[in-house]
Amino acid sequence: MGHAKAAAERYRWSGSERDEAWRRQERGEAFPDSPEMLAARAARLIQRNGVPVEAAMEATRADSLDRPRMYERILGVAKDLQAWSFLPRGMRAARTVARISVSENGREIPIGTGFLVSPRLLLTNHHVFPGATAARSAFVEFDAQVTIDNIPDVSRRFTLAPDTFFIADPDLDFALVLVSPGADGRPLGETFGWNRLSVQTGKLVIGEPVNIIGHPSGRLKEISIRENRLEARLDDFIQYQTDTEPGSSGSPVFNDQWEVTALHHSGVPRTDDQGRILRRDGQIWQEGDGDDAVDWISNEGVRVSAILKQLAALPLDTARLAFLAEMGPEAGLQNGAAARTAVAGSVPPPAPSVDGSPVETGVRADDAYVRTTATRIGLPSRPTAFGGSKHLVFLHGRGQEGRDPEQLRRYWTAGLNGGLTRAGLTTITPADVWFPFYGLQLAQALRTREAPRGVVDDPVEAAAPGSGATRRLYEQMIIEAATRAGMPAERPARAEGLGDAVHQGLSWLANTTNLDRLLIAAIFGDVAAYLDDQRIRETVLDCVLQTMPRTGRLVLVSHSLGTVVAMDLLTRLDPRVEVELLVTAGSPLGMDSVHKRLLTGGPQRPGRVARWFNAWCPIDPVAIGCPLGDHWQGELAETPVTNPAGRAHDIEEYLAHPEVAHVIGIPLTSPSPA
Repeated sequence: MGHAKAAAERYRWSGSERDEAWRRQERGEAFPDSPEMLAARAARLIQRNGVPVEAAMEATRADSLDRPRMYERILGVAKDLQAWSFLPRGMRAARTVARISVSENGREIPIGTGFLVSPRLLLTNHHVFPGATAARSAFVEFDAQVTIDNIPDVSRRFTLAPDTFFIADPDLDFALVLVSPGADGRPLGETFGWNRLSVQTGKLVIGEPVNIIGHPSGRLKEISIRENRLEARLDDFIQYQTDTEPGSSGSPVFNDQWEVTALHHSGVPRTDDQGRILRRDGQIWQEGDGDDAVDWISNEGVRVSAILKQLAALPLDTARLAFLAEMGPEAGLQNGAAARTAVAGSVPPPAPSVDGSPVETGVRADDAYVRTTATRIGLPSRPTAFGGSKHLVFLHGRGQEGRDPEQLRRYWTAGLNGGLTRAGLTTITPADVWFPFYGLQLAQALRTREAPRGVVDDPVEAAAPGSGATRRLYEQMIIEAATRAGMPAERPARAEGLGDAVHQGLSWLANTTNLDRLLIAAIFGDVAAYLDDQRIRETVLDCVLQTMPRTGRLVLVSHSLGTVVAMDLLTRLDPRVEVELLVTAGSPLGMDSVHKRLLTGGPQRPGRVARWFNAWCPIDPVAIGCPLGDHWQGELAETPVTNPAGRAHDIEEYLAHPEVAHVIGIPLTSPSPA
């Protein structure tokens, strides 16, 4: 009960703050936290796609709101409106959680819960594993749960390897231990996924729900979701209301985006004035009464940021640094080249991972398509499509990290088929289309390039690049787009967040296009990062090239950032590929700040493109620089289209226009030259 008594003492310390939070909630404040934490949380939600931009826009557009109320609206949307992926992502998060047991005198005794935080490392409590000796005699069971039909699933057991890696801290009550690989030699994270921990703030605010997955009292896996809220945040611990039991020690505490916020370690018991633990009947609890008799009033977890900071401060050898480095860059534990060299030289490389996702075997948790193969990065067409000698390729834009490429390919095809039907042409099937998918790689490259920025009190600022040349390019693009959209040279100044001209430019674009400025900022921010950072550019191009035809005649249809990628791709395609048609839609190629940074050296139509067709919508802020014929040299056909307000930039809307679909459909149905 040592940790429980300490938790009770901290609970008393935080009483005044908790009471104040309660009073604020009684006055109608759903999230009674500081303005700084509300801002950090809102910014993280937007950065990580934790709340749909469209939903945030609808929640904040109707009224004139100050910043605290704007943040509260955004948080309210995130709390009350869950995407369909909430449950499947939770299911995949649950796969990372294991029951910990020991064998004693022929009996198997459950002692707690643990969860994977890297491809090989399991996190649990120090009081579960007070030393390496305890870990040597234990085993972990994954999939110790019931199936969808509520019958016991087949669990899989693994031993631990504390002699190779074991770190524990009694004060923060955590233990980190290496899990032995399975019979196939693969790290367990490649099979069950793993949780990417973050040292950054903004994962949870007071009043938000927490979700816990564990093995209470050693039972099969259980989950406590939604009606649990954060009550208090201390330096190293958080306290929350939820229904857990002693066997939940070592369970992950998730937010609604399934990011781990804390390591559950103790209930908080009711105590008397002398600090003695009380039973539910009000009597003094005695050893032997059992945990079930305790009057538990709250629960406590160790903050992930506190654990990561403690790990970062330890004087570790190169081998152990190598294991910590596998936790990913946002954990703050990648200690330079030595650790990375050690990882490469002493252990097999981990599955690639993308941060912002709680479960990783190379992809985000809500990417259902990749659970069958950790290396899948795109979808080829069937070999017989269009006679086998012609190829239709769809090249997507930014913001696709959490999407299923198969679903995206169907949506693009559905949009095109609508236009083909209106144009009187034969429709196609999704399997006819090549669909390179670089969304995961782009998101990972974007997040690893920037150092932590601390608290950012403006969501629009959070969507912008942090600093340096990329930031300058981003600001130049916003101002150029707004100027082309008719923004007067002088407008009332705003002394907040971004530079005045950039804030004014975003507002002007939002007002003239009916798209939210957060979305506009995110699009231009990613385009700027791609154009300015050679590493990001090479990452994207290398990924796309892995799902491209090597021979034949090509119809390449691109959208948004994908049009910029397409131009660069023309310099890397196999020489045996003939580009019969390039289609660009919703493209920023009309802006000087964009086309002068292309590998093709615009603005001049690339020589290897036989025909180029551009579609643009006058109220699409990304296509503000269109028509391209005003700037680009060489033969170019293009047409303006009318997309619905609020969907001006959507690719499905562009493809559904018969004049656009006709241009794409004709070369697919016409015979190839002999």
